[in-house]
Amino acid sequence: MKIITVCGSLKFQKEIMEISEKLELEGNCVLTPIYPTNSDKDAYTEEQVIILDKMHKEKIKLSDCILVVNVNNYIGNSTKSEIEFAKSLNKEIIYYTDLMK
Repeated sequence: MKIITVCGSLKFQKEIMEISEKLELEGNCVLTPIYPTNSDKDAYTEEQVIILDKMHKEKIKLSDCILVVNVNNYIGNSTKSEIEFAKSLNKEIIYYTDLMK
């Protein structure tokens, strides 16, 4: 069992939820990003975005590794920063596209 924090663009919500379900059914503890509960892309204030970013980095601290959901090799700026943060903590980094090979 591993504790895995899933990282990736909010545009990949469907893929992130599918991957998270699969990983948990394999016996892992999966920490996922928070998504807006309504369809408004600007659902959060700037202050709330900062809080959510900080809390996601706390999830990375708790985890054994991160799983980067990089559909079509897309990695946005926030995800790049999460990867760099995970590297600074010597966390294992797994890429979704590598799992699909």
